[in-house]
Amino acid sequence: MVVVKTLPEIPVKKGEPPYKIWIFEPGEKKELPLIFNLRQLAEQRRPALLPGHRMCAGCAAPIVVKLASFAFRGPTIVVNATGCLEVSTTIYPYTSWAVPWIHNAFENAAATAGGIEAGIKAMKKTGRLKYDHVDVVVFAGDGGTYDIGFQALSGMAERGHDVLYILYDNEAYMNTGIQRSGGTPKYAWTTTSPVGSVLPGKGESKKPIAEIMVAHRIPYVATATPAHWMDFMKKVRKGIEVNGPAFIHALSSCDRGWRHEESISIEILRRAVDTCYFPLWEWTPETGYVLTDRSLVIARNPSLKQPIEKFVEVQGRFRHLLRPENKELLKQLQEYVDAMWEDLLKRASNAPR
Repeated sequence: MVVVKTLPEIPVKKGEPPYKIWIFEPGEKKELPLIFNLRQLAEQRRPALLPGHRMCAGCAAPIVVKLASFAFRGPTIVVNATGCLEVSTTIYPYTSWAVPWIHNAFENAAATAGGIEAGIKAMKKTGRLKYDHVDVVVFAGDGGTYDIGFQALSGMAERGHDVLYILYDNEAYMNTGIQRSGGTPKYAWTTTSPVGSVLPGKGESKKPIAEIMVAHRIPYVATATPAHWMDFMKKVRKGIEVNGPAFIHALSSCDRGWRHEESISIEILRRAVDTCYFPLWEWTPETGYVLTDRSLVIARNPSLKQPIEKFVEVQGRFRHLLRPENKELLKQLQEYVDAMWEDLLKRASNAPR
C-alpha cells in the first residue's frame, strides 16, 4: 500500500494560496514594507525561492536568496548566472522561483541585468509600463563574479545601470567540482589547490571584490551574511532603493566545499564575522565606510574579536593549518586578517578613534 504524504500547513494570510507566484497587476502602486518580525514575515511574505529546489542540505545560498527576497519592495526581475543556485533551482521542466527569472551564462549576468533595466526605462518612457518601478536583482556566485563575470559587472557599474547585484560567495567553483576561484582564501584546499608536501592549499589571498566595487564609485556597496539576517535585509532594501548600481557581497558557506557539518552553516558565518575574517560594513559616496551590526560591536569592544582558529577549526579545507608543522601558515593568515581589519578601522567613519 502506497502512503501519500501531504505537504505541511504553512501560515498565510486569509484567502491567500500557500505558494502564490509573484504576479503584479498593471498599475500596482504600493511598496511592500520591510518587515523584521519573524512571525509577521511568515504570515505576510512569500519568499522568491520556494521549497522543492535541490540545493545541498546545509547550503547557505538559498537562505541568502530568501532573506533578500523578503526585502524586495515590489515587482522584481531576478537574473541568475550559471552556478549552484541556477542548476539546482531550475531543473527542467521545474522551477522553484516565484518571481520573473532569467538564466544566462557564467560571464554575462550583469550585462543581461543592464539590458533588462534599459528595457524597463524605455517602456516607462513610452508609457508601456504601468508600474512605479520594476527592480532588477542579480544573484551570482564567486566564479561568475570575481573571475568570469567581472568584465560585465565592471561595465554595468561604469554605465550606471539601476541594478542590485548580490554575490553569494562560497569561495570556489563549487558547481563544477570545488576548483579555486579569485574568491578562495589563502591556504584553502580545493581540487585545483590541493594540500600536500608541495602545496599548502591556495597560494594567493582572496580578491577584495567589495573594495574593487567601491573603487567604481557606485551609489552603494556592502558586505553581509545570512547569519546576520536583519543587517542583510536592511542592506538589500538600501541597495534596491538607491538610484544606480548597488553591490552586496554575501558570504555563503558550502558544506561540500568547506568540508563542514551541514548543521553548522550559520555558526560558521557567525565565526567569519567574529574573527574579522569577513567584517560587516557598507559604503556610499556620502558616508564612506561604515561598520555595521556585529563588526561595529567588535570595533567598540575589541576583546570580543576571536582568533582565526575559531573560523578554520570547523572546516576540513583548513584542517592542515592546525597541524604543528603549519603553525607559521596559521600565523600568517592571522596577521593578514588583522591587517585587513585594522585598515578597515582606519577607513570606517564610525570606528572608535
